[in-house]
Amino acid sequence: MSEVIQTTIAGRTLKVDYGKVGRLSNCAILISYGDTVVLVNANSSAKPRDGVDFFPLSIEYEERLYSVGKIPGGFIKREGKPTDKAILHARAIDRPLRPLFPKGYRNDVQVVCTVVSVEQDNLPDILSINGASLALCLSSIPFNTPVGAVSVGIVDGDFVINPGLEQRKKSTLNLTVCATEDRVMMVEAGGDEIAEDVMYNAINFGFEECKKIAKFQREAMKKYGKEKDIPELYKVDETLENEVRNFSFDSIKEAMYITDKDERNDALDEVKKKLDEEFGDKYPDNKADISDVVYRIQKEIVRNMLLNEHRRPDGRKFDEVRPISCEVGILPRTHGTGLFTRGLTQVMTVATLGSLGDVQVLDGIGLEESKRYIHHYNFPSYSTGETRPLRGPGRREIGHGALAEKALIPLIPSESEFPYTIRLVSEVLSSNGSTSQASICGSTLALLDAGVPIKRPAAGIAIGLITSDDLSQEELLTDIQGIEDFFGDMDFKVGGTEEGITAIQFDTKIHGLSLHCIKETLERAKKARLFILDKINACISAPRKDLSKYAPKTFTMSIDTDKIRDVIGAGGKVINKIIAETGVKIDIKEDGNIFVMSDDTESAKKALKIIDDLTREVKVGEIYLGKVTKTTNFGAFVEILPGKEGLVHISKLDFTRVNKVEDIVSVGDEILVKVIEIDNQGRINLSRKDAIKDSEKKKSDED
Repeated sequence: MSEVIQTTIAGRTLKVDYGKVGRLSNCAILISYGDTVVLVNANSSAKPRDGVDFFPLSIEYEERLYSVGKIPGGFIKREGKPTDKAILHARAIDRPLRPLFPKGYRNDVQVVCTVVSVEQDNLPDILSINGASLALCLSSIPFNTPVGAVSVGIVDGDFVINPGLEQRKKSTLNLTVCATEDRVMMVEAGGDEIAEDVMYNAINFGFEECKKIAKFQREAMKKYGKEKDIPELYKVDETLENEVRNFSFDSIKEAMYITDKDERNDALDEVKKKLDEEFGDKYPDNKADISDVVYRIQKEIVRNMLLNEHRRPDGRKFDEVRPISCEVGILPRTHGTGLFTRGLTQVMTVATLGSLGDVQVLDGIGLEESKRYIHHYNFPSYSTGETRPLRGPGRREIGHGALAEKALIPLIPSESEFPYTIRLVSEVLSSNGSTSQASICGSTLALLDAGVPIKRPAAGIAIGLITSDDLSQEELLTDIQGIEDFFGDMDFKVGGTEEGITAIQFDTKIHGLSLHCIKETLERAKKARLFILDKINACISAPRKDLSKYAPKTFTMSIDTDKIRDVIGAGGKVINKIIAETGVKIDIKEDGNIFVMSDDTESAKKALKIIDDLTREVKVGEIYLGKVTKTTNFGAFVEILPGKEGLVHISKLDFTRVNKVEDIVSVGDEILVKVIEIDNQGRINLSRKDAIKDSEKKKSDED
């Protein structure tokens, strides 16, 4: 039976068609907001997956270019692997939903959000979060806590829910808030140095709207939802758990209280070795269960240490940042490098400057067609002292790179201020907590070292959280390290400058955060960020005045827009010839600005002169050094500027009578000529004898 469910969000109708499509899925809905439509399918396996120690949830966000009336580029002409943006949107759907499934649930669950129609005023990624939550709620899959999602902007000083395209262009904030009816589950933000109190109020503003959406979903679930499956939850055999606990608890506790990470890991390895000797033969098929018990013992000990003993594993204060060091210019041939170390977390970022033609071309459902500032992040296996195959970037790497990129976007100079494409690559050399935020710091160092005139330095920090089971106790942890992230409840990342916040990403392993916790976290992050910025400023306080000698140099000029075609030529013939002759790169903008880039200054100047000659207006009375291109019985044709020819009549070749043109000039000769007339048809008439006369007079006057 087909049902239509709808509500109103920010004055626009959210409509859900349920039971109309995808009838073999556990639940399939068409959810629309304005003319933006997403098809959402939710399915699960009948039984738990064997041999896994995690919840196998798969969130897929599929962009179809027909949704915006585009045919894919390239030879194949069909969508390929997900774009980076699609991957980021899939991660944003996953994070608020995953913690709300039952603990120990091991069935495969897949939610596929297919974007089938897009109106740019209504974002499909926000709609997909709501659609994924509602589809899970209406299905028989054991998901019972609906999540609402909205975007929040600041336009002319006012908060706006789900801003439209023109409002987003004006907005100083791009905030996504996901929440249940009770608590905030996930926040992502990019902003133009937003003050902490403004950011908190924006989150609260979005939270209030999310609660309404979650309530709408709950009512729909009660009225139309399927009966929920009773899940088969993974649980370790009680006898096995008791035996492992009795044998190893004290040894694990002793190991967990060692402050040095390497020594702690060595002690834990010794405990695991003894466990294998004790239980390997007795429980040969239960090694995964033994590991799970050990994990839960570690988690219990660390959480008790933090929450009740008020002691961190490495002995730091709860608001203390690990030791920091900053270096720049460590690689001799790159355009800029920054090495940032915080405790055992270390990131090296390398900056590369390129021409404006090096921008990244985008082929997606958004309006953005290219990017001139790009940030990539690599997380190799050696950063954690492990071995695994080196393949392309995974979802986590794409997400961390995008977060660091978002934190620095408001600080990057405009194209007119700094006409370069900028690429940053953050290499994680050592990982022990919050490498994404270390990437922001390393990138700031690299940009300053490269001489990029950024607005001001940025830094990032991650705040963790430990709560009691009933959420009545909370402890915030500044600059969480790996063990605190692994056993904790939250990873709240905040990037920004001394003026305010430029990026936020937080997710939680529990059923959300209170507003009080969010407010305190933002203040804690600000204090730590300012501390780190002091360290960065002590290393390099301003962009270098000169670019690296290995960086290309850019020269600019401006021409009338109606002259652009003269520089490009038919099929690019003219511009390609200039590039071939000079070896430079040339980028021409629609407004007539031209950027010439070259490692060699003389080559760039030569290209600029050619372009200047191409676009100069020929004026009557001016003298030019031209080249004879053709001779006839009535005169000679002379090219005085690229693409501009005039005729020297035989009577204007010399002071005496000329019987034959070739007696005076030949093809290929360079001669001085004066423009004596441009007729009403644009034809140029030249005189060699007038040019000679004027030149001799000028020389006489100088003598």
